[in-house]
Amino acid sequence: MFTSSSRHGLRFAFGTLTVLPVRVTRWDREAARGGMLCAPLAGAVVGGLAGLLGSALLLAGAGPLLAAVAAAAGPAVLTRGLHLDGLADTADGLGSGKPAEEALRIMKRSDIGPFGVITLLLVLLAQVAALAQAYGHTWARGALAAVVSAAAARLALTLAARHGVPAARPEGLGAAVAGVVPVRAALAVAVAVTAAAAAGGALGGAYEAARTAAAVVVAVVAAELLLRHCVRRFGGVTGDVFGGLAETAATAALVVLSLG
Repeated sequence: MFTSSSRHGLRFAFGTLTVLPVRVTRWDREAARGGMLCAPLAGAVVGGLAGLLGSALLLAGAGPLLAAVAAAAGPAVLTRGLHLDGLADTADGLGSGKPAEEALRIMKRSDIGPFGVITLLLVLLAQVAALAQAYGHTWARGALAAVVSAAAARLALTLAARHGVPAARPEGLGAAVAGVVPVRAALAVAVAVTAAAAAGGALGGAYEAARTAAAVVVAVVAAELLLRHCVRRFGGVTGDVFGGLAETAATAALVVLSLG
């Protein structure tokens, strides 16, 4: 049974992390906490829709590459490119080599610099290549890769919003969710997402179960390394950093799922 807080948390997660028609009715810290705890669920829905699109194309006669492009494009469309934009801005800020205050100003600009362009290109190529390999096996494996990577991407947001991680700016979405999630709750969500991924992979056997679980773990580690670097460089997290973490985690998960 959902409590009022749970409902507001779900609204916050889907209303801020997707383009789905969900209206956010509360913007306080409690709603933000619930939203960040529900973020992997929003990711699983986004990944599921993207995975179904890729699978539908594959079953209709398209090749694995076209199915992979559709599955990679799905999350971008369903988030209005929010996380990809954040990735590009974060790359520009880190690549500038400037002090924190100036790097943050660079990240707020509307244009994308060379570091952002190169990062976007390489990340999207990696995602499409990994998804193409998954769809090259079966439509089900491709769909599973889309779901697991999207859920892992949003799990990275849950963990980045834990207590002790400061905001780099006093305003913006990053400040709204920074430090709202208790560490134990974040870890519990991480265990739940890893277990769910393993359960999904288990349909293909013990090896697949281990690989999907490993994909989530590697995704979380990759995002954590980037998070710590960003906190050192910028003094905390921003909305752009959250986007960069999500795309980093998604890509890491897909790379692991493409191995073996």
